[in-house]
Amino acid sequence: MSTQPSHDPSSLTFATTLMVRDACLCLHAQRAARALARLFDIALKPIGISSGQFSLLMSLNRPKPPNLGSVAALLAMDRTTLTANLKPLERRELVATAHDAADKRVRLLSLTPAGRAVLAEALPIWKRLHAEIETELQDPGRLRADLVQLSR
Repeated sequence: MSTQPSHDPSSLTFATTLMVRDACLCLHAQRAARALARLFDIALKPIGISSGQFSLLMSLNRPKPPNLGSVAALLAMDRTTLTANLKPLERRELVATAHDAADKRVRLLSLTPAGRAVLAEALPIWKRLHAEIETELQDPGRLRADLVQLSR
């Protein structure tokens, strides 16, 4: 016996579909994220990295190597997905992984010199495109703050 309330399928009209299409924050955030990622992917293609790889490499640009868990939390991805995303960067020797001397179960991640060089080459491209995109927004600071609030 189902504990879910029964809903009348006939109430699922095309008008409902249009209302969800126009109002759904999740849909609009996903569409905007894909459009932004596409723009950055195109801009970063000459360097040979994607927008996601740029974010991942930038997340490793720290004074001390972060552990896998803290990077996964920062990027809002599970550890398995992060590990899969690290593999091509490790193969290209842009990222190095090492075990923490204090706890061998913990993996520490760091940029290699080649990774730092790629990131340094990508940064001016990111800055230019980011500035262009911000000029198209009414209040980029407010948008950023709202997105941070939603991601907590």
